[in-house]
Amino acid sequence: MKFELGRCLLNERLMESGKSAEWLAKDLLFKPERIYDFLENKRVMPLKIAISIADSIGCDVRALYELIPNDNQFKRD
Repeated sequence: MKFELGRCLLNERLMESGKSAEWLAKDLLFKPERIYDFLENKRVMPLKIAISIADSIGCDVRALYELIPNDNQFKRD
């Protein structure tokens, strides 16, 4: 099944972990603006960064975005 990315759930995951965007930026050696771009859906996290973020805050990488099933698939026989 294919999925499309919905909204970023990073803010929710940060709140659950008790961490802040500033803490995450410092932990990953990023500028805070980059984290805020993810939080505000201005930028999509590349997979490599999403994996690092998930590891830092202790969640599954798939929990960082809403995953919307794409039912408009062409099935081949």
